[in-house]
Amino acid sequence: MDVPRLLPDDEAQALLDLVTTIGERELRPRAATDEAAGSFPRDVVAMLGASGLLGLPYPVEVGGGGQPYEVYLQALEELARAWATPALATSVHVLSCHALAGYGTPEQQERLLGPLLAGDRLGAYALSEPQAGSDVAAMTTRARRDGDEWILDGTKAWITHGGHADSYTTFARTSEDRTRGISCFVVPGNSPGLSFGAPESKMGLTASPTTTVNYDGVRIPADNLVGEVGQGMAIALDALDSGRLGIAAIATGVSQAALDAAVDYAHEREQFGKPIIRHQGLAFLLADMATRVGQSRATVLDAARRRDAGQDVSRAASIAKLTATDNAMAVTTDAVQVFGGYGYTREFPVERYMREVKVMQIFEGTNQIQRLVISRTL
Repeated sequence: MDVPRLLPDDEAQALLDLVTTIGERELRPRAATDEAAGSFPRDVVAMLGASGLLGLPYPVEVGGGGQPYEVYLQALEELARAWATPALATSVHVLSCHALAGYGTPEQQERLLGPLLAGDRLGAYALSEPQAGSDVAAMTTRARRDGDEWILDGTKAWITHGGHADSYTTFARTSEDRTRGISCFVVPGNSPGLSFGAPESKMGLTASPTTTVNYDGVRIPADNLVGEVGQGMAIALDALDSGRLGIAAIATGVSQAALDAAVDYAHEREQFGKPIIRHQGLAFLLADMATRVGQSRATVLDAARRRDAGQDVSRAASIAKLTATDNAMAVTTDAVQVFGGYGYTREFPVERYMREVKVMQIFEGTNQIQRLVISRTL
């Protein structure tokens, strides 16, 4: 079904039309096959880069698309409505660019950021560790200065694009200070000493590779330090607000896809002599699903517009991420219910949607962490 949107101008509408067309023609037809095979669609990501979609929210001056978050997140939602994995790839890539765009020198932005925003290179974001997920300050990956180089040792976990990315925005400990002892680095993907674990065998998003990343004496140029020594925690937390909005938009897109599928099926399926959508019990279930999708989109756009206005969006981003991902779990579960026994089979996409959105309640900060962030502002 069509999604009525309020967009700032005709240029934004043309962009959303382009994204919708790409989704319907290039993404949706491949989704089920590639997810079943666990095949990362690197060619699709390259196509999104060539279309200018991998740098949308960054300034034109550094090679980005110059779009406000209000537009970027709606584009991300449309990608996810067609196929969640390329949408997640876009969100993680955009997140990997955040440090360079906000804290990098002009030289770094030309050398490292430009190829990422142009879509010539794929980025990854390496923050979490096996024992440092929600507690970022517990990280143990270390970086030490050696002349004109930094040497990194340690392990990162749950890294999207592990083994496929061309660069890894990596956070490592440079002193024992719990919060001011972390620094940010850009590590080329072909660095000697960089290795990757086997892809995780996951419930959903099986076409999106998730691995550990191992740093064994990895040497990088000293000028691949982003920002100041000890500024990494601030950079990471700043980036996470934007990353949480990306996940909220993706969850909204998958919710919309589940709603679309359920409504179409409810018009086609007949029981007791009429389409099941004409039975009030099911019609009300669909109405609740539509309400949840609308709630999710509203919180995402509220946070996006606040970000575009220059406001602090930590609370709004957490509200959006919490609302959109919890709603996505409910909407996709209800979509399976609408399909009945067929919904439990892989003949229809709703069971895949349900599996995909579960992790969205977990990554970019679990929803329990979002509640903690929100409660601390009260």
